[in-house]
Amino acid sequence: MATKQGWQGRVFEDFEVGDIYEHPLGRTVTQADNIWFTLLTVNTNPIHFDAAYAARTEFKRPLVDSTFTLALVTGLSVSDVSMNAVNLGWDEVKLPAPVFEGDTLYARSEVLEARPSRSRPAMGIVKLRTTGFNQDGVTVIEFQRAILVYRRGHTPERFRPTT
Repeated sequence: MATKQGWQGRVFEDFEVGDIYEHPLGRTVTQADNIWFTLLTVNTNPIHFDAAYAARTEFKRPLVDSTFTLALVTGLSVSDVSMNAVNLGWDEVKLPAPVFEGDTLYARSEVLEARPSRSRPAMGIVKLRTTGFNQDGVTVIEFQRAILVYRRGHTPERFRPTT
């Protein structure tokens, strides 16, 4: 039986301005996700983990921690845009609608800019706009992200187990 190589991700030369990647996976947010992430990050706002408190707000139920939403939607994009990259940062993060426990999030990214790195010739810089939306198609987060992506032939060698 032949061993076949799996998806290894895009390299700098694969990105073109205007390309849009519809990320294939969705992820349903659970109560445990929200509580654990909120407590792990020491976010003491009770709107995230105190259902009785949240019930008295305009939302009537707990809100998902917005930094979890940022992390999750970024993660949904990794297989398409940053498997061979280092994150340089996020800009213009906007949260136009709330996320609730039980929502399923999806994402798409658009390439805004791509240029060779001046300081690292084996890499390039790609700027993207990523949009996260829920199961009803409502945009819940939008941000720009810059990544430092390896050029073709320069990605680190991946571990390959011997048989």
